[in-house]
Amino acid sequence: MFRTLTHLLLHFIVPGIAARWGFKEQWKKAWAIMLATMIVDLDHLLASPVFDPNRCSIGCHPLHSVPAICLYMVLTIIPKTRIIGVGLLIHMALDGIDCFWMGYI
Repeated sequence: MFRTLTHLLLHFIVPGIAARWGFKEQWKKAWAIMLATMIVDLDHLLASPVFDPNRCSIGCHPLHSVPAICLYMVLTIIPKTRIIGVGLLIHMALDGIDCFWMGYI
């Protein structure tokens, strides 16, 4: 339970720090956009069960796959999609850390 709560809190805190540090002029907008990228977790609805606290998301869900992560990297190169790409990569990094804590990586 503690790991899950920490994981969820980090999905709100880390994008806020990144927005404040990397997008100073528009940090509130950047933070909101990065929080909106959590919609990527809709791919969890394709899994059975939908929520499994012991499942590593990376590689298990289509929007958490290596090709998707490569696309998110490309988004960071394009100025108009940079914030979205950064938000998605932060999300994947946090999910990857969670996988590491569970011993999958």
